Amino acid sequence: MMDSQEKALPRGEEENTNMVKDPVNETLPSTDCTQTTDEVKAEVETPIEEESAMNTPKRKIYQSKEEILERAKTIVADNETPDKEEVDYLKTTFYKLHVAERDAEQKAYLENGGDPNTYQIKPDEVEEAFKAQIGVIKERRAKILQEQEQEKQENLKKKLEIIEKIKAMATSPDEANKSYATFKELQQEWKDIKAVPAEKANELWRNYHLYVEQFYDLLKLNSEAREYDFKKNLELKEKLCENAEKLSEEKDVISAFHQLQELHQAYREIGPVSKELREQIWGRFKAASTIINKKHQQHFEDLRANEEENLEKKTVLCEKAEAIAAKENKGAADWEKHTKEMLEIQAEWKTIGFAPQKMNVKIFERFRKACDAFFTQKAAFFKETRERYTENIEKKRKLIEKAQALADSTEWRSTGDKLIALQKEWKTIGMVPRKIGDKLWEEFLTACNKFFEARNAVHADSRSEEHENLSKKRQIVDQLKEMLQLTADDLQEKVKLLVDEYSQIGHVPYKEKNKLYDDFHKTLDQLYKKLNISATHRKLDEFKTNLKNMAQRGADMVDNERGRLLRRYEAIKSEVQTYENNLGFLNASSKKGNSLIDEMNRKVQKLKDDMELVRQKIKAIDQQNKEQQP
Repeated sequence: MMDSQEKALPRGEEENTNMVKDPVNETLPSTDCTQTTDEVKAEVETPIEEESAMNTPKRKIYQSKEEILERAKTIVADNETPDKEEVDYLKTTFYKLHVAERDAEQKAYLENGGDPNTYQIKPDEVEEAFKAQIGVIKERRAKILQEQEQEKQENLKKKLEIIEKIKAMATSPDEANKSYATFKELQQEWKDIKAVPAEKANELWRNYHLYVEQFYDLLKLNSEAREYDFKKNLELKEKLCENAEKLSEEKDVISAFHQLQELHQAYREIGPVSKELREQIWGRFKAASTIINKKHQQHFEDLRANEEENLEKKTVLCEKAEAIAAKENKGAADWEKHTKEMLEIQAEWKTIGFAPQKMNVKIFERFRKACDAFFTQKAAFFKETRERYTENIEKKRKLIEKAQALADSTEWRSTGDKLIALQKEWKTIGMVPRKIGDKLWEEFLTACNKFFEARNAVHADSRSEEHENLSKKRQIVDQLKEMLQLTADDLQEKVKLLVDEYSQIGHVPYKEKNKLYDDFHKTLDQLYKKLNISATHRKLDEFKTNLKNMAQRGADMVDNERGRLLRRYEAIKSEVQTYENNLGFLNASSKKGNSLIDEMNRKVQKLKDDMELVRQKIKAIDQQNKEQQP
């Protein structure tokens, strides 16, 4: 649920045309049967070996379905008759590639945000063409097999007739001597006749050798010819024994086993040897066969042991894959990390051979289930991520449009505030793909820079003025600090003049603003404390100091502040009137103590002080507005 490079395993992974058959189910030579003095009987009791799957020759490695299709077309066009192994190999390899392609397409579909429930497999023209060619090949093979079966039946009939003829000749020594030439012709005819139905083969051989042996036992007059046959057969069988013994040196156990089967077939085709040598020659051949058979069986026992070990390794990989699939992935980095781990596990899986046959499919399905679960979750995560990216891209494009609309504005303060607000909002928007994100940021930054560069060009002179203002205000602060050490009578008046002068000076650089403000007011508070100047006076001075800063931010702010102060003034005035009315009532008719009246008088005086402070603030605003008029 896989760069591919990142991917879930194909369903056809476990198929392999070179898969070894279970030797338990194969027919092995009867090398452990009890020897008899009758060589022919011993030969008959050695069954014909069935072809093992390991005898499959090395096949061409196909890289694509189209290449396999071309081979199938060639078979049909050239009227070839391929063996069953090649046909099975073509089909297995084709569908292994086909399933791998299909799984890759499905994985890409899911990673691109597709809905697993609506995924549909697309028709494959290559597959349809391959099916058509395989269908022709199957029909042709079926026809050939039918013809071969008919030929086997005919061969069976011919061999039965030969047995009957030999049986008729083996009735008396005289008859055997007279028919010797005919007997040799029948033996050759028997050899020339090929395959018979498999279910009849062993019984046919037993009957044939039974009557051949009887014929030789009755052969008296032509003993010289009989001895010649025995000698010739002995030489041939000794040669077969030598070949069988050499097979023990063959490194390829499977090849040695199948060569042995061919030697057994040849051994059975050779006639008998003299009675006294039959047991000896068969014992030699059987001993050589036993060595090969044991190696063959040991080979499969080793395979079974390896398969159990492979099952353990694959079980461990299943547990690892399931653990990864169950982990929580908080972001793309986690998915990337765990995808790499999953791909490494899949790569290791491919290096492990088959598990035991009864567990091979089950363990693979377990592994595939874990891989599919992981990659399905990954596809869902990135689908949601893509949707979120799309939403974030749209939000950023809207901010770009707003910034571009403000880029040419000359309302320096208000537009600057708006662009700063847009920049703050930009930071709150989530991530987008890096390539698109860089492009969007460039567009947004260009619009913002266009405005700020124009504003900076206009205010280039004001910055030097701000540094000059900073120097002036610092000088005033230094003078105020020096006054902390003075005790002159006119000290309060000098402080007031310096404060007024400070208020008349314009803006300072923004970075220095807060530090200067704190220093100025800290020093002023110390002076006020020393001179016992009222808190109301200090508040008024602070208001006047801030009034210029307020004016720089726009006339609207000053007007809004004046309106707020007027409303505050009227509210306090109304409250004072209420208290004074109550006081008149108490003075006229109350018999309570003077303490209540005194408390109310104090409250009225405080309200009047507050009202006076508000009035002075309004007066300061009006004075500033008057000074700014042309």
